[in-house]
Amino acid sequence: MGWVRQAAGGFTHFHLHGWKGIYEGTVGHECLYLEAREDGVLQGVLPLVRVKSLLFGHYLVSMPFVNYGGPLGTDAAVQALATWAAERAQADGVKLLELRSRRELPLSLACSHRKITVVLDLPGTPEALMKSFESKLRSQVRRPGKEGVTYRFGPDQVEPFFQVFARHMRDLGTPTQPRRLFQAIADTFPDAWFGTAWLKDEPIACGAGFVWGREFEMTWASSLYSHQKIAPNMGLYFAFMERAMAEQLTLFNFGRCSPGWGRTASRSSGGAGTSSSGGTRRARRRRRAGAPRRRTRAPTAGARGCGRSSRCRWPRPWGP
Repeated sequence: MGWVRQAAGGFTHFHLHGWKGIYEGTVGHECLYLEAREDGVLQGVLPLVRVKSLLFGHYLVSMPFVNYGGPLGTDAAVQALATWAAERAQADGVKLLELRSRRELPLSLACSHRKITVVLDLPGTPEALMKSFESKLRSQVRRPGKEGVTYRFGPDQVEPFFQVFARHMRDLGTPTQPRRLFQAIADTFPDAWFGTAWLKDEPIACGAGFVWGREFEMTWASSLYSHQKIAPNMGLYFAFMERAMAEQLTLFNFGRCSPGWGRTASRSSGGAGTSSSGGTRRARRRRRAGAPRRRTRAPTAGARGCGRSSRCRWPRPWGP
């Protein structure tokens, strides 16, 4: 576990080994957790999950349902791990291999920048943060409080979080993950943040995310359309930021979104910056229009290996 946290660049909460049990135990996804060693010394790791969906098909991803993943380690180890993953994808007839890295990887796989990350540098105090906002944004942040909205944090907020999240996804016509997934996250990771905005006895906005280093990422967030007039999501975001500053974090990560998406502009108006560094590495099966379906070779990374005794061993999970 310590090696994974200290790996040079790219580490996120989603590289922790506890996610393996969550995926396997709640949604039944097969986890292929790989490691690369040189002369017996750990050089790199890659958490990889197999997803089979009637809606999206069969794919390998690092990591599903969240924004980040991908290989960690030396360049040679990263290349060896990605090569193994691409060859496994080809052998299994996988539709898509996706590595959601936070940093540029030394790979020949196609890199997609269809998503960007929006982040905000946090000052030392909520007062300084509020002062940095434009007047319109300050009004939006304060509006829920004037309407009687309050905010609650803790593992006991998983149920109200899911009530709001599931209803919002239903309104969007988007399939949602099961409640047991979020409960397993709260049980496995006591450091996960679950928060909700309440109006009287009703949860009307929700958020959940994780801390790594000096950064907090809002991984999931939703609010009810029926209360959008009072912007409870704006107040809830600020409540999360207040908590982050209380814990001396310095960066607030709003998660990934599409360039030009509406929330990008609204977030940036609060001084947030955008970044497309890293990107998603993909190997996808393709066919010509009108051609019969057949298994094609997925592009593989040009790996030079990690030395003569290097190998990617599967399944070999890394532990604490």
